[in-house]
Amino acid sequence: MAKAKEIDVRHYDVIVAPHITEKSTLLSEHNAVVFKVAESATKPQIKEAVEALFDVKVTGVNTLVQKGKVKRWKGKPYRRTDMKKAIVTLAEGQSIDVTSGI
Repeated sequence: MAKAKEIDVRHYDVIVAPHITEKSTLLSEHNAVVFKVAESATKPQIKEAVEALFDVKVTGVNTLVQKGKVKRWKGKPYRRTDMKKAIVTLAEGQSIDVTSGI
């Protein structure tokens, strides 16, 4: 019986959640998926985590930090937290269904 390949637990700390918006849905037409990632995650760590968790081939990773907006609640200002996002481009013919769990 073949032994199942074990996934490193640290990969779950790198990829926080899929980021599902209208813009990220449009990117999926170009073989790209958007994830919320840890603030300290690097591009090689993100690539390794996506390839291990979803069993796909990643061709590129672009990251950005979305600064938190200043909002008001009951007249008092507060600031949303910053969020790091990764746009992961997949190899031709590869896809990830972000609506299903890992």
